Amino acid sequence: MPLDKHINYVEFSAKNLADTQAFFETAFDWQFQSWGDEYIAFSNSGLDGGFYHADKTSDSDSGAALVVLYSSEIEATQESVKDAGGVIVKEIFTFPGGRRFHFREPSGNELAVWSDK
Repeated sequence: MPLDKHINYVEFSAKNLADTQAFFETAFDWQFQSWGDEYIAFSNSGLDGGFYHADKTSDSDSGAALVVLYSSEIEATQESVKDAGGVIVKEIFTFPGGRRFHFREPSGNELAVWSDK
């Protein structure tokens, strides 16, 4: 049962649903369900969500929220992101509490990965 007053779902726009789905399946093992030509829902990501077809992108430099994933092996995850077709926009750097990198998935949305290792 969903928790009252907790974040429950997140949605992103995506220029190319097929490429975005293939990327997250390959790089992060997310699972997808298609809801027609304009929407795909994802699970197995820590927080369920979806992608809807649109030309907009999410970018932290323009004030969008930054979704940050966790990895216990950040270097391997960065390589998986690149191998799956993601573009690294900020290489691994340290910050108080750990290290992280930022990337764009094939539809152009910026996300990040952090690790405390």
